[in-house]
Amino acid sequence: MELIARATAVVGGTIAFLRRMGSPAHQAFGATPDIPAARKQGIMTLKMPAAEGWKDGRLPVCAPGLKVNAFASGLDHPRWIEVLPNGDVLVAESKEQAGPPKTLMDHAAQATMRRVKAIGTSANRVTLWRDADGDGTAEIREVFVENQNQPFGMALVGNRFYLGNTDGIRVFDYVPGATALAGSGEPLVAFKPHGHWTRSLIVSPDGSKIYAGVGSLSNIGDQGMEAEEGRAAIWELDVATHEARIFASGLRNAVGMAWEPVTQKLWTVVNERDGLGDETPPDYLTSVVDGGFYGWPYCYWGKTVDDRVPQDAAMVAKAITPDFALGGHTASLGLCWMPDGTLPGFGAGMVIGQHGSWNRSKLSGYKLIFVPFENGMPRGPARDILSGFLSEDEKLAYGRPVGVTLGPDRKSLLMADDVGDIIWRVTGAS
Repeated sequence: MELIARATAVVGGTIAFLRRMGSPAHQAFGATPDIPAARKQGIMTLKMPAAEGWKDGRLPVCAPGLKVNAFASGLDHPRWIEVLPNGDVLVAESKEQAGPPKTLMDHAAQATMRRVKAIGTSANRVTLWRDADGDGTAEIREVFVENQNQPFGMALVGNRFYLGNTDGIRVFDYVPGATALAGSGEPLVAFKPHGHWTRSLIVSPDGSKIYAGVGSLSNIGDQGMEAEEGRAAIWELDVATHEARIFASGLRNAVGMAWEPVTQKLWTVVNERDGLGDETPPDYLTSVVDGGFYGWPYCYWGKTVDDRVPQDAAMVAKAITPDFALGGHTASLGLCWMPDGTLPGFGAGMVIGQHGSWNRSKLSGYKLIFVPFENGMPRGPARDILSGFLSEDEKLAYGRPVGVTLGPDRKSLLMADDVGDIIWRVTGAS
């Protein structure tokens, strides 16, 4: 496998260099992005920095007026964060479980992912971290629940704790203040595993519904649409009846979700398809409506047809254009609403953890960014909150942003870093 990884790095680097000469000068960002025409790649671009981690006192770079510290460290691929009402912080530790590679491209992709610790043996647990003395660093660690199947999203409704495993949602009884769950939980909804495996969860403002992001199996329905049934969607689970249905579809890989408080709309970040160029199409942030269809796999950014896919004109006709482009292949995963006054110098808006690209000639993402909102919609350019996750030559990744949420004090952000194996805490500098 190491030999394949080295060969992939050499070949991928050569292809990336050649494609970089013709790559767009600007990212496709904003409400009206300039999206280049598709350029079919044939052999997909593979470019991934090696996982380095944080050494010799190196830290992420903060925006002016902010500071960052490690709230928790020594984790095993932390992906998602949930803050409980008593201030305890839950962290899902898991990673992709790669199946047997079927093609040479599968071998190359898996070798590339291993270089940055994206696939391997999964911890399959949720840990609890408690900052008992309030100094901004957790000093108590407990195993909250273990022996799960790639756990990711978490949600608490009353005294019932919901966990999004890759193969479905389970619910456990929760005792306030407890540092561990009892029992194996009750299965509520089954999802098809593999492919885009994360299962993010969010509770509706009234506590009656839980929404779950379920990504596609493949890039563009490569194994047929029957294999994609129930996928590339956001599901809705009724808390009282346990009935579940697809809420919105055509979302290739919707991960983070958040509620915008002015309009009470659900928003999500979506990872778009590969193989059409560095900026084509861009990942995006969008509001989500009940019954809405967002294009995958037939089209992107509204009704731009992907002619690699057997077409359905009726589906293209009803595709909804996303609200805000986030750049091509930024792998925008984490999402939370940040109220005005949380961080100095930043107003109200969405905070997005951009995990970073592996499939374009010039790397993108690898940042924690802020998109300001006004009257329920994005307004103005995005701003960096944390950067510095990549070496200048793009060969090393010190960290990769994933899940983000408000800290227990509501005056900080917590962000999972699955290469640094750290939960970072961002606050005002003074």
